[in-house]
Formats: sequence, structure tokens, C-alpha cells
Amino acid sequence: MSDHAVPEYWLREGVERLLVDEAAIQRRVRELGAQLAREINDGKDIVLIPVLTGAIIFAADLMRAIPSRVRIGMVSVSSYGASTTSQGAIRAGELPKGITGKHVVIVDEILDSGATVRLLRREIGALAPASLRVCVLLRKQRAQALSTECEMVGFDIPDEFVVGYGLDFNDEFRNMPFVGVLGQAAIRARSG
Repeated sequence: MSDHAVPEYWLREGVERLLVDEAAIQRRVRELGAQLAREINDGKDIVLIPVLTGAIIFAADLMRAIPSRVRIGMVSVSSYGASTTSQGAIRAGELPKGITGKHVVIVDEILDSGATVRLLRREIGALAPASLRVCVLLRKQRAQALSTECEMVGFDIPDEFVVGYGLDFNDEFRNMPFVGVLGQAAIRARSG
């Protein structure tokens, strides 16, 4: 996906390699925005529902790439017992109001276990939107992710621990404009 080198600062921070560069992300986000505008053209509002906190960067760029009327409503999802493997029980916080009869797009930065997407699809679907789609920037190549219903995928990636463009480790690395693989030494150093 990228042959570019990791910038020196991020190398020192433990990012081993660049997986998806900034230009590829921006190009793909514009394509996803155009696809949404083509698919949803009946004059009804599009409501993006980004999953906090990781999806806010992706959602902001996606929102600007949709040449239609767009609203935004955030949702938080809490994990219990989660780690770098995304295991554990989850629950959704308060869902946005006023989405009945609207075109809703759940926006998440990564699809790995599929638990968040399945939970939100079920809970938001019960609110009777006109349509419901899931749009993720990244989907890991693992059985749980591949078997989870998801209408729009930015990039399929290997099953590795990634950071950047909203993805974090201990709330660091979200501000990287690209997606990179975080090395095990950096994970160990920040886990203590």
C-alpha cells in the first residue's frame, strides 16, 4: 500500500513501517465520499456517526468529501477487558437523536473483531433509519473482520497492530497523517 519511508520522528517513537501513506488515505477518503453521494441522492440528510475517539479524523475528512447535506452525531463505545487484541465485552453510549428516516453511516477507523460494528448496527438499526451503512478506513484480514457486514472499506490491511490517522496506542499516535505498524518494543515500552 505504501513504499514511502517512515518519517524520522515516528521511527524514533517505534513505528516500524508505513502501511498506508497520507496521499493514499486522502485519495481513498475522497472516493468514499463520492460513493456515498452517488448512493444516497434522494435529498434526505446523511448522518455520519463516528465512533469516538479514533474515527474523528477519518469522519472529519469524509464529511468534507461528501457533496451533500451532512449531519454528524458521535457515539462512544466502551470496551471492558480490551487490549491490543481488541477482546472483551462492549457497550454503546448514548446514541444520537433524530436519525429515524435519515441515511445513517456508522464511521469507524478500523474493523478488527467486528464487535463494535455489530453492536452499533443492531442498536442504530432499531431506530428505523432510512438506510444504514458502515464505512471503515481499515479492515484487518482476519476472519472476524471479514465476516462482519461492512458496506464501505477504505483499505484491507494485514492483521498487525497499527497506529496513526486516529488510531492510537495509549492515546498516542492519533496525530500521524498516515497509518503505520507499531513495533513490539514500542508496545512493551508504553505498556508499563
